Amino acid sequence: MIARTAIRGLAAALLMILTATVIAQDYPAKVIRLVVPFPPAGSTDIYSRILAKELQAAWGQNVIVDNRPGATGLIGTDLARRAAPDGYTLLFTSNTAHVLGPLLRDPRPFDAAADFTPITKVLRFPLYLVVHPSVPVRSLAELIAFGKSRPGQLIFASSGQGGASHVVAEWFNEVAGIKATHVPYKGTTPAVQAVIAGESHYIFNNIGVSHPHVLSGRLKGLAVTGEKRSPALPQVPTLLESGIRGLEDAYTWLGLLAPANLPPAILTKLSTEVTRFMRTPEMEKRILNDGYVPVANAPAQFKSEIQAEVVAWARVIRERGIKPE
Repeated sequence: MIARTAIRGLAAALLMILTATVIAQDYPAKVIRLVVPFPPAGSTDIYSRILAKELQAAWGQNVIVDNRPGATGLIGTDLARRAAPDGYTLLFTSNTAHVLGPLLRDPRPFDAAADFTPITKVLRFPLYLVVHPSVPVRSLAELIAFGKSRPGQLIFASSGQGGASHVVAEWFNEVAGIKATHVPYKGTTPAVQAVIAGESHYIFNNIGVSHPHVLSGRLKGLAVTGEKRSPALPQVPTLLESGIRGLEDAYTWLGLLAPANLPPAILTKLSTEVTRFMRTPEMEKRILNDGYVPVANAPAQFKSEIQAEVVAWARVIRERGIKPE
């Protein structure tokens, strides 16, 4: 009897392995939808389209980018969360939408790790503090002095209430002793355009989007977050170098996830393919030229990092008293 039970158990296990293998071999058999919870033209959208093009070329199936902005990424994220865990609806997002967004809602609309299947963190980048040329400063120290002398007069933009550009700016303002007014926008592109137009005075944003405007003279770059200077901007000091502590780990990441309970065979196939082309010399060069750092980590590591980040940012939001609108 014991032997029969053991044989049946072994047969069941083998059947599961064979079924998973068949699923992986057949996947993908139809169009894949890549949900992006941000408007077009931002870094998340740009890299989602690179990802979609590469997957389409590798597998011969259409991969369609579906931009679903709104509510600091909640609309698109929830759409992906509710989809079938079959690998045909994926989520390409940032920690702005995936970690910070739900932390500013009560109750939290989703669990950033448990309600999804993390596939890989594609890349990360520090935030770049840029100001409008009309602000008469040439350094971070001068901006702090200028802001302190004019309480409430400076305006800072963000890509959305509770996003990374908002939370980091609030933290910076408090440590620097600046009282400024926050104006949130619906995405990175309109927020940066607002600073270029002079509607807002400064923003913490990514290097790839902001630095071309610095080179053209439409913005001035003052500092970056992180423990050390960015390889893309070795001449730009960190906030830490100017005495602003606490933002050494303030990075934005872009990553690929799926709904919870994605079959392991499909998870492995997606993770393997994405990390393969993200680690090619051409992609690594592209990422570094954009001012970002390639990551392409394993699913388990990505999940662990998300869990740790939720704890860290929840503490920051609680301690700084940051509230949703």
